[in-house]
Amino acid sequence: MNTPVEQFREDATRVAADEQHRRLIQGALGKYYVARDRQVGRFQDWQSARQAAAETKWEAVNHLDQHLVSFAEKLEARGGKVFWANNSAEARDYILKICREKKARCIVKSKAMTAEEIHLNAALEKDGYEVVESDLGEYIVQLRKEAPYHFVFPAMHLSRGDIRELFDREIGNVKSDNPEDLTMVARRVLRKKYCEADIGISGANFAIAETGMISITENEGNARLTTSLPRVHIAVMGIEKVLPRLEDLALFLPMLGTAGAGQAITCYNSMIGGPRQPGECDGPEEFHVVLLDNHRTRLLADPEQRDALHCIRCGACLNVCPIFKNIGGHSYGTTYQGPIGSVITPHFRGLQDWKHLSNASSLCGACTSACPVKIDIHHHLLHNRRNAATQKPRWWEKLAYKIAAGVLNWPEFYAFATAVGRVMQKFHPLVKGSVLDPARAWTKTRELPQVAPQSFRDYWRARERKP
Repeated sequence: MNTPVEQFREDATRVAADEQHRRLIQGALGKYYVARDRQVGRFQDWQSARQAAAETKWEAVNHLDQHLVSFAEKLEARGGKVFWANNSAEARDYILKICREKKARCIVKSKAMTAEEIHLNAALEKDGYEVVESDLGEYIVQLRKEAPYHFVFPAMHLSRGDIRELFDREIGNVKSDNPEDLTMVARRVLRKKYCEADIGISGANFAIAETGMISITENEGNARLTTSLPRVHIAVMGIEKVLPRLEDLALFLPMLGTAGAGQAITCYNSMIGGPRQPGECDGPEEFHVVLLDNHRTRLLADPEQRDALHCIRCGACLNVCPIFKNIGGHSYGTTYQGPIGSVITPHFRGLQDWKHLSNASSLCGACTSACPVKIDIHHHLLHNRRNAATQKPRWWEKLAYKIAAGVLNWPEFYAFATAVGRVMQKFHPLVKGSVLDPARAWTKTRELPQVAPQSFRDYWRARERKP
């Protein structure tokens, strides 16, 4: 079985060579850029909005202990139940326990990245439950037995033809690849499942400490059905999703819509604060919220990088990342893809096993510029690289850095090494790409930078000799 880094290299190499895949992704993202920029222009001051969002998330994360307690107390006062899960296993066990107690058979689930993070579907299916994704994109990748490709667009790597063939094979008698027709095919299947389901599982985009309510934002209305029709609703959310005040949504909902999908605001925005109350005609009989830590407090304890917990999962950094656009979401091999995934995954799943993701970056800074809450993403990638090298440096890395330090601290030797490099680069084309090429890892896909024909020191000496 391949290690994470071996699998990443294999998948990234294969996908980067698939020109059709790259055209599909870059074409879709080209339309996103136009829509996003149009919506950004509707803000009175987008940069001030970003700063306000960053400060709000800073307050929320740096006072997380207070806000989470306030959220839980207010939700429980209305009859909701809160479970604090330290890790994936505790979260899965709690949800499985509820399913067994309620003698559930069918479970509908709206989009929830935290559920993907704890591998909830696999655990439920192993226990004998039927689990149906109700988000159209998630339903498509579930039929393909794939993980979501992107935070916001789970099936963006598929064409209409791919989806038609999938539906024809799995559902039957699907002849049209018109998007509306394909949507109606999925709707006919999913509407039956809503009525059959005993339990609905969702995520949460935000949790409001002031009111003890969760906020779910979506474009299809599937989450409203998932959380309203079944007798039991379970929401799974990371502890970092909390916001201090209800009024904060006035900023975060349009920012999420703009950065995530180029919309003024998403079509459906729901607030859920508990089970059905006396006199209410619909809603679940029980409402459970699973607050997931799963190493988030480990990241919280790092003052240098804790602002990575500010992420609102809009996917904006993925959409502008040149690496993501070429290797795709599945190559990352983890729940959270792209630049922000490369920052937080090593914290969540182990730095040494996942440090390669932080190296899969051009460090161009596009992710940081796109982030609506101003997370310093590309610098955090550098922090991960440094921490990995400090924590467990490889022997050849230590040797290489010692040699480099010696050369850079000895001016005469540095000048000699530069002169040798200037001569040797003339012979490099003879061995380029072969096993004799000392820079083969670089030159397989890039040109080796040329040594300047004259060093600055030599130039300055020549300048000084002029009258």
